[in-house]
Amino acid sequence: MKMNFEMEAEELVEVALEIDQDKEKGLVVYNDDYNTFDHVTSTLIKVCKHRPIQAEQCTYIIHYKGKCLVKKGSYEKLKPMREALTEAGIKAVIE
Repeated sequence: MKMNFEMEAEELVEVALEIDQDKEKGLVVYNDDYNTFDHVTSTLIKVCKHRPIQAEQCTYIIHYKGKCLVKKGSYEKLKPMREALTEAGIKAVIE
């Protein structure tokens, strides 16, 4: 009797991908040597809908720690924010 393990493996991969996409992700902004504090702060306010004090605090964390988790949410919610930050010249990734 021959079993079809290939089909089962494909189904497991699909389920794993669906579960992974549902997990809460983090939008992380990294420090660089060319963006100003004002630019990063104003971009966080515009793109991530931060309050000014929150954006300023994140900017200082980015500067002194090298990176900062600026937003949490689903991948679908964070992807346009990451793209907007990147277009503004700010290094951001979804982790």
